[in-house]
Amino acid sequence: MFYAMILFIIAGIAEIGGGYLIWLWFREGKPFYWGIGGGLSLALYGVIATFQTFPSFGRVYAAYGGVFIILSVLWGWGIDKKTPDMYDWVGAGICLIGVSVMLFAPRQ
Repeated sequence: MFYAMILFIIAGIAEIGGGYLIWLWFREGKPFYWGIGGGLSLALYGVIATFQTFPSFGRVYAAYGGVFIILSVLWGWGIDKKTPDMYDWVGAGICLIGVSVMLFAPRQ
């Protein structure tokens, strides 16, 4: 499970970082190569997810979605300097519970 979480975190950083670079290029006038770097980072995110050992693509991406939400809240706090409020944390916690149910539920 440690391996899966590390891959989720690396994928999240690649996805959020890529989107952020494109945002900076397109919305804030950074040079075009920021956008290209963002696109490459987003492509890397797609590859990283394939290293997961879970047999179901849909389940992996659904579980990753919850991790992505938590990482997005942390990114906003650390990079954008927007302090999450109680509702951000409660929502992220609910997502984490959902991810845990999806990944750890006993299945046949």
